[in-house]
Amino acid sequence: MAKILRGDIYWADLNPVIGSEQGGFRPVLILSHDIFNKNSGTVIAMAITGQPQRAGFPLTFELSKTKLPKRSWVKISQIRTLSIKRIREKIVTVSPEELGMIIEGLNEIIDGQQDAPADSLLARR
Repeated sequence: MAKILRGDIYWADLNPVIGSEQGGFRPVLILSHDIFNKNSGTVIAMAITGQPQRAGFPLTFELSKTKLPKRSWVKISQIRTLSIKRIREKIVTVSPEELGMIIEGLNEIIDGQQDAPADSLLARR
């Protein structure tokens, strides 16, 4: 398999799942650093969905037009470690700006800021 790089979107098999985890054969956004991806046999990724965000959580980020088959959102709250054996073919790479905003959204969830800045993803929900 080619190098799996941070910011790449790949098809992945997320089954089996438990509870409210995202499952199925779907695109995922790779978040983990390239060196981690190369040496660990795993990647850290976020599931991508074709369903727009509902009110409140789970926080999503709409991707700009990509080579994905339909309008798509990164489910920022659906982050998980995947074996590279679950990863299939590469679809596209997101822009550095989009990746930065997605990571900012993840940081907002982790920090749990109640009064998020007006320009934050949490404030836009």
